[in-house]
Amino acid sequence: MKREQRRTPRYTFIASAELIEQKTDARIATRVSELSLYGCYLDMMNPFPQDTLVLVKIFAGEDFFHAKAKIIYVQPNLGCGLSFFEVEPQPLAVLGRWLDTAKNDGQKRSD
Repeated sequence: MKREQRRTPRYTFIASAELIEQKTDARIATRVSELSLYGCYLDMMNPFPQDTLVLVKIFAGEDFFHAKAKIIYVQPNLGCGLSFFEVEPQPLAVLGRWLDTAKNDGQKRSD
């Protein structure tokens, strides 16, 4: 089995999130469990299908992040992985702060 390749490390990061499907405006409230510079993993029972384009909003404390994203893979009854593809400067700064905190907390995934 081929080992998964990532561009940057992913970190444990727990936060509330909302996914909005771009074509239908369907919304799902969910939870982030992992975060990286280029995407995240969302815990949810019924994710949108792979390749669905979404707007993801992530809320942690007083901070808020949003970006256009694509669902890269789905694990039925568990969740899905997203890849961010349009991140504006202000949300990118929030993401950077969150990743610095997660890195400093020593929560890098070891798999």
